[in-house]
Amino acid sequence: MDAEGDELADRVRALLGADPAVEERRMFGTKAFLLDGRILVGARAGGVLLVRTDDENGAALLTESGAARAVMGAKTMGAGWLDVEASAIEDDTSLMFWLDVARESAAAPTGSA
Repeated sequence: MDAEGDELADRVRALLGADPAVEERRMFGTKAFLLDGRILVGARAGGVLLVRTDDENGAALLTESGAARAVMGAKTMGAGWLDVEASAIEDDTSLMFWLDVARESAAAPTGSA
């Protein structure tokens, strides 16, 4: 993790801090934020936000500025795993949009995320 990733983790923690059900763990080179043991988002090196959603929403969200399918090592992840560039989440309103996407997906009754 680098300084940009740590700064993003601090911002995510501040925005999600009111939710006692959210847990923070280091996973896969990120500071991951989990709900009921499932990753919501992760703060990655370079200030990139890893976002977990369902595949259908993930595919649609690729049209959002700065969003791309997540890449971990040499593997491109499925449509439900997105990387959001630091430039697309510079303000808290933009970051909150992505946190809400992840929380809405986690709350979906299908559990397909």
